[in-house]
Amino acid sequence: MLRVGLTGGYASGKTLVAREFERLGCKVIYADELGHRVLRAGGEAYAPAVEAFGPGILREDGSIDRARLGAIVFDKPELLAKLSGFVHPAVIRMECQILDEFAAQNPHGIGVVEAAILIETGRYRDFDRIILTACDTETQIARGIKRDGLTRQQVLARVEKQMPLEEKKVHSQYIVDTSGSKARTFRKVREIFDELRQLAEANDA
Repeated sequence: MLRVGLTGGYASGKTLVAREFERLGCKVIYADELGHRVLRAGGEAYAPAVEAFGPGILREDGSIDRARLGAIVFDKPELLAKLSGFVHPAVIRMECQILDEFAAQNPHGIGVVEAAILIETGRYRDFDRIILTACDTETQIARGIKRDGLTRQQVLARVEKQMPLEEKKVHSQYIVDTSGSKARTFRKVREIFDELRQLAEANDA
């Protein structure tokens, strides 16, 4: 099975591209969804998070209020690192389990993990190929304002905190420019998919 990482900056079109790979037949794992799952009651990161940040992060029903938790760690690197220490290892274990199960049933399949910080954390080394989504800054701003209700300044603040695009490109085998139309983006995705399929079929691992 071919293991592929799909990453990109804020509002760069990762989910759009991931959904298209999924439509084409890839097994796509959304790291953010797993992050939500491990913080649910009974999840691997639930108890450590409550112990570290206190019962104030809980709703009345006992579930973690992610917005409240996010507000606590926002702009506080040491607290964010603590939370990441609970969440990321649990997410990675789930990803590996899902990919292993998929590989057992589909030895020549394509497994794609969509995650925001694959390159920053060094996890890009765990994949056979890395796909990077990218777009111009003005497109990111427009998407952030429309999708998340942020101001221009808030979007720029998020973008500026991320690893520069040129650094991410160094570790990426494929780049999908999502600045244009969806049709153009999907044509590029199909082109990459066809190449990945050939690689997966030739992969004896």
